[in-house]
Amino acid sequence: MSPTSTDAMKANLGEAGTHLKQAAADAGEAIRGAAGAAGDELKIGRANVKADLADGALAGIAAAEHAGGAAREQVDVLMDKGRDLIESAADLVRERPLASFGVAFAAGFIIAKLARGSDK
Repeated sequence: MSPTSTDAMKANLGEAGTHLKQAAADAGEAIRGAAGAAGDELKIGRANVKADLADGALAGIAAAEHAGGAAREQVDVLMDKGRDLIESAADLVRERPLASFGVAFAAGFIIAKLARGSDK
């Protein structure tokens, strides 16, 4: 007896079912593999972020350490400018003592007037 169309259809459907089962198994395996790879990439990414943050913190600490030196340098510059200004004023007083006295007297008078005016 030769196989009938129904038998051939059953055989083909059975084969299709087998292939579908294998395809589902392969898809599950692919998903598990992708999840594993994504997990590995996530771990690597997390490690890179931590390393970058640590490097940033170290650079910030180094900048803070240099900030004290930079502040001292700026204070030294300001002190030098202050000394130069005082020397300049002293030279002016030596060159023109009468004019310097007049300017000082006028400045004192104006300050006294302003101080009295704010009390009222």
